[in-house]
Amino acid sequence: MARAHRVVVLATDGVYPFDLGIPSRVLGAADGLYEVLTCSVDGRPVRTDADFSITVEHGPEALRTADTVVIPAFAATAVPPQVPQAVVAALGSVPPGTRLVSICTGAFVLAAAGLLDGRPATTHWKAAGLFREWFPKVALDADVLFVDDGDVLTSAGAASGLDVCLHLIRKDHGSALANRVARLCVAPPWREGGQAQYIEHPVPDATAAGTAAARQWALAHLHEPMTLADLAERSHMSLRTFARRFTEEVGMSPGRWVIQQRVDRARHLLEITDLPVDEIAVQVGFAADTSLRQHLHAAIGVSPLAYRRTFRGPLASHS
Repeated sequence: MARAHRVVVLATDGVYPFDLGIPSRVLGAADGLYEVLTCSVDGRPVRTDADFSITVEHGPEALRTADTVVIPAFAATAVPPQVPQAVVAALGSVPPGTRLVSICTGAFVLAAAGLLDGRPATTHWKAAGLFREWFPKVALDADVLFVDDGDVLTSAGAASGLDVCLHLIRKDHGSALANRVARLCVAPPWREGGQAQYIEHPVPDATAAGTAAARQWALAHLHEPMTLADLAERSHMSLRTFARRFTEEVGMSPGRWVIQQRVDRARHLLEITDLPVDEIAVQVGFAADTSLRQHLHAAIGVSPLAYRRTFRGPLASHS
């Protein structure tokens, strides 16, 4: 059996306890495929942003063994622009090619070490002004939940740490495992914004007075033509009432939601099958493969073939 992918979380003074625990909670639920260790720059206890300190099991030597290093959030406004030299030195021991991930203000640490210069990145929107002032060489985008720049990923506020960890699982092992982990963590598998569109949408539980029954029916019949009237009938509502209630519950119009589910189903089939794109289009309810291509590109900015290669490697020649 292959060795588990080792994730080392670097805890710095002022770390937020919630963010510190995200990698272990999420990646640690991925069927043993990740080994998550926590270290500090000197192996000593770390002061948190809460009213307690934490004891870690490892020192900076753990960073040299990492496949992925995660920098969780800390109280960025409480430190000078230069991250302590001990932290920079610790990151300097990380082997080239190691994947780097920051949660929220953890991007300040990566940026202070010069690891984000000339690269796209994000951080918490409230810290964006300060980040731009300190690190003008970084292409900061404060409007997205996370940025995947290959071997460096940065995420926004605390909850987006869940998003980026789920994205890592999906990127490494596919959507089925990521969705199972999200369910175990009672977290939404998908949140809109930037790269977060790679995470699938949850379907709320059905209620007698809601529109979830129509959504469940739609998911079972995505391959068939469906109209707003079909969905409203399933909920025993008028068209106007259904459209209003649906938008209130889901946060988008019924038409947009149906397209999104079809794109999500197409992504899943691209990941787990070698079916040609035109056949996948039919199975998810698009009239033609050109429609699938257009909607997939609008959602995530890539073609079906590029998406398949991203999540499965260059397995198939179908475009």
